[in-house]
Amino acid sequence: MSKADDIRKQILGLVGQYHDAKFGGRAFRPGRDLVHYAGRVFDADELHNLIDSSLDFFLTAGRYSDEFEADFADKLGVSHALLVNSGSSANLIALTTLTSPKLGARRLKPGDEVLTVAAGFPTTLAPILQNNLVPVFVDVNLGDYTAIPERIASAIGPKTRAIMMAHTLGVPFDLDCVLELAKKHDLWVIEDNCDALGSLYQGRMTGSFGHLASHSFYPAHHITMGEGGCVVTHDDELARIARSFRDWGRDCFCAGGKNDTCGKRFGQQFGTLPPGYDHKYVYSHIGYNLKVTDMQAAIGCAQLKKLDGFVARRKENFTKLTSMLKPFEGQLILPKATPKSDPAWFAFPITVRPEAGFARNDLTQFLESRKIETRNLFSGNLLRHPAFEGIPCRKEGDLKNTDLITTNTFFIGVYPGLTDVHLKYVAEMFSEFMKR
Repeated sequence: MSKADDIRKQILGLVGQYHDAKFGGRAFRPGRDLVHYAGRVFDADELHNLIDSSLDFFLTAGRYSDEFEADFADKLGVSHALLVNSGSSANLIALTTLTSPKLGARRLKPGDEVLTVAAGFPTTLAPILQNNLVPVFVDVNLGDYTAIPERIASAIGPKTRAIMMAHTLGVPFDLDCVLELAKKHDLWVIEDNCDALGSLYQGRMTGSFGHLASHSFYPAHHITMGEGGCVVTHDDELARIARSFRDWGRDCFCAGGKNDTCGKRFGQQFGTLPPGYDHKYVYSHIGYNLKVTDMQAAIGCAQLKKLDGFVARRKENFTKLTSMLKPFEGQLILPKATPKSDPAWFAFPITVRPEAGFARNDLTQFLESRKIETRNLFSGNLLRHPAFEGIPCRKEGDLKNTDLITTNTFFIGVYPGLTDVHLKYVAEMFSEFMKR
């Protein structure tokens, strides 16, 4: 063992002690400590990987990135997983992939329509607009907050080429309906699975059904890298295109630090470039640099091993909150799963019934004053936000439920960091509010 190896061993040996000293927990103090809606859950494993990676000082994607991509693809049962720097970037890469000239007549072109919902997070919608495509909005159900299947079917028109929607707050949308319509009308399908890692539809993980899917590893999500995301696909061609858009738009598919994987580095002709131009510097797309660092991936490798436990805890917390808040169903619409699904709940969404006798803000301000974090269901109706006013779009019918979500819906946490003590306190505060 070299001197450097010996020092490295000593450093890593201290990580567990540091974790306990720095992050050792204390008992929850109701009314004094925050009941977070979400947060990172980790132990010494993540710190060990992070320090181990930092000591390599490779910095960009490396051995941990390779490990995560392979393990993540296996976990989802897909062929390819491509790490990116955020779930938002994953959405951008997934949709932009479908605009590639390499897809020929199948490529999405400016003016083509993409079916989606307005009740969600803006980074599902933004790539549609950024690629000069036209979003078509359908309304969602209350309770599960996913697209109304009948509206999806009636929204398909002669210009419709793709469907891109999120499994909202972990609840799978009707994949049977979407996939059947996609097959019938030759549509691309992108699953925004950022809120739903670990959710099941007919026993199969969401994020493995569409042509492409996106994932997020922001601290609020099911596993975290701090920042980070992933694009997954079964399709070899789509994977190559997605990698190109992620990696500056280059045509070469060599991994970082690798050369001449195809054996044709100096033996091809591209456009009007000189014959034999170095393939590593040939660009076939107008791309980005959206790669992840190996230190982020190192954290993800430790987190991925804990995913099943995290998901189980989310489901347990959801079930307990449902039971605790059931007495208030006269005033509140409590969340529910869609048929054939088993959600890995991101959160616990609640809609205040219009006839409840109080407003959403009355309840959320009361909860916040009692140190219980709340969040609106993201953007509510995106079309009512300044950034999206006047965008080119089409709406299939009204967005009545989406508008109600904008004024009446919020969510609280079910993430694995919440214990029975937290949940009991939350239920007590709901009861106190209702008595008032």
